[in-house]
Amino acid sequence: MSSTTNTIILRPRFKFKVNHNNEELLNLFEDEKRTSASFIISRVDNHIFIKIPKEKQHFWSPQLHLEIDSHETENSSTIYGLFGPNPTVWTLFMFLHFVVAGLWIAFAIWTYVNWNLDTDYTIQLFLTLLMVVIWFALYFGGRLGKRSGMREMHELHHFIRDTLRKKGIHTEY
Repeated sequence: MSSTTNTIILRPRFKFKVNHNNEELLNLFEDEKRTSASFIISRVDNHIFIKIPKEKQHFWSPQLHLEIDSHETENSSTIYGLFGPNPTVWTLFMFLHFVVAGLWIAFAIWTYVNWNLDTDYTIQLFLTLLMVVIWFALYFGGRLGKRSGMREMHELHHFIRDTLRKKGIHTEY
């Protein structure tokens, strides 16, 4: 991947294969759930969610979603990871993007109609351009949020790396 592609990712992902059964790995994280005070760990089927404790969280605190899938033919698994903000924050953020996009379309149509009717369209054009500015502000706000949660993303990454190493699994991804 080029560096330009990597700079626009708001929710980084990773994937790697390990030579262990997925149930062993899921149980490993279940054991960590009981002993770890640094992170909140929850499991739903083959999904593991690792979060920062409430007292240490800020608005942009990331969480790590792991999906551990087994391979039927061999004793191995694939771990898929996704870093992202709290789902509530992400939903709000996406909702705002869709609202701005919808308003941009509506204002652009209104501007076009007034332009075709040879009536004043200054306000409509201003509102259309304002939606573009707001969209860029949301985008760069997301980038700043990602940057503010970078230290915690590294902590989450080190946690899963160290947890897997307890089982003798060394990862290079």
